[in-house]
Amino acid sequence: MTDVETARPILSMVGIVKEFPGVRALDGVDLEVVPGEVHCLLGQNGAGKSTLIKVLAGAHQPDEGTITWQGEPVRLSTPMTAMRLGIATIYQELDLVDGLSVAENIFLGHEHSAAGFTRRGHQNAEARRLLGRLGHAEIPATREVGRLSAAGKQIVSMARALSHNARLIVMDEPSAVLAHDEVDNLFRVIRDLTAAGVAVVYISHRLEEIRTVGDRVTVLKDGRTVATGLPARTTPTRDVVSLMTGRTIEYAFPPRPETGIVGDELLRVENLALAGSFHDVSFRVRAGEIVGLAGLVGAGRSEVLETVYGARRRTSGTVTLDGKNLPAGNVSAAVRAGLGLAPEERKSQALLLGEPLVRNISLASLPRFSRFGWVNRSRELTEARAVTESLEVRPPDPTRLARTLSGGNQQKVVLGRWLLGGCRLLLLDEPTRGVDVGARSEIYGLIRRLADSGVGVLLVSSEVPEVLGLADRVLVMREGAVIHEAPADDLDEHRVLDMIMEGSAA
Repeated sequence: MTDVETARPILSMVGIVKEFPGVRALDGVDLEVVPGEVHCLLGQNGAGKSTLIKVLAGAHQPDEGTITWQGEPVRLSTPMTAMRLGIATIYQELDLVDGLSVAENIFLGHEHSAAGFTRRGHQNAEARRLLGRLGHAEIPATREVGRLSAAGKQIVSMARALSHNARLIVMDEPSAVLAHDEVDNLFRVIRDLTAAGVAVVYISHRLEEIRTVGDRVTVLKDGRTVATGLPARTTPTRDVVSLMTGRTIEYAFPPRPETGIVGDELLRVENLALAGSFHDVSFRVRAGEIVGLAGLVGAGRSEVLETVYGARRRTSGTVTLDGKNLPAGNVSAAVRAGLGLAPEERKSQALLLGEPLVRNISLASLPRFSRFGWVNRSRELTEARAVTESLEVRPPDPTRLARTLSGGNQQKVVLGRWLLGGCRLLLLDEPTRGVDVGARSEIYGLIRRLADSGVGVLLVSSEVPEVLGLADRVLVMREGAVIHEAPADDLDEHRVLDMIMEGSAA
């Protein structure tokens, strides 16, 4: 393997800045990769990893900074520009076309053709050669990609990268959907690629993988490079975690009740399972209690919320609210029983962006405004206005279209819907994603006020400080299972990150 201490970099990114409206996603990031190495990119959710690889892939244009490729400055103006240079990106959500064959996917956009006709035989033979190079000649070049396993699809994505003569391959959480033996095979393929001089940028939250397959590590935090060139196999976990989390407190969390939680049991979940997502999950939520689910993306947290709510049909287990069993896969029954869900993607899953706030707020409570099929619009508007004023939605105009509000005010509208509906248990999935710092504190206060009024809250957040700051009790999830449960006051950020990355509850 190439000596990474002396090799000339194939890629150098210096001072990369990328801003979006209201957010500085990258604030001077540096990254240097040499041929034949596995360079691991680490950081918590929101640290800037995804934005950086999209800049490298040509999907985003940096506002400042320079990119040097094989010693020459370049401008990666489009994804095709990056591919032509030899930079390939394999995203966590694979961009393959299930209805096309393996060979057609590998050469999609740069088909082998002559006189305007695709040379299918030649293309299939070349696909077999690339698959053989990856040690997977058993995958038929003519098989539909939709019939392959997750591991097979990943190999096809790698073959597509090699079809562009990739010199650097970015892999974003490549092991997230793989079984243990498939991960071992992935590592074998990566070693074969680097032995041939291909550089790999490897993104993963699993530190045990970093030590197994990585050579060097770069750590991002809050859009900045805080360490680079760390030896992957010998840098202590505690040091890496400290680099990822060493931040000042950004948000003011409302105080927990001094008297503690005294409410009766509201929600009981026993042995809940959803095939392919999580298994044997059991917990309780009491009235007035905030329970947080901490874990990595893909650990099964959101799926637990959606299954409790009935948006996903559970494989096994029971969900009981106020002593009454909720039927599997029945959202209407859950809402009637007093459950509410504020989903992760509020714009696509929770809001009618082209409708006024009054329609969005009353959506779960229409029966109370209706009689004989007619909606009392005057009463609906009056109650919606009271909600917008009590939640300090700005502007507090219930006739305003939802799409015109900021992210924080849109989230208040979603919460207001369940407040109006008399929700007993509120399920919150990433409640402050895309919300500015000022609005975060307001939403935190609102969530605590709801709990103080007797509402039970089940909270999912990718930000460990948010879970620890808001929740009374925390469940730590890893790879589809709850591995630890404790009062939030008994945990700290380092310990939780150790558990979700290493799997140890010690």
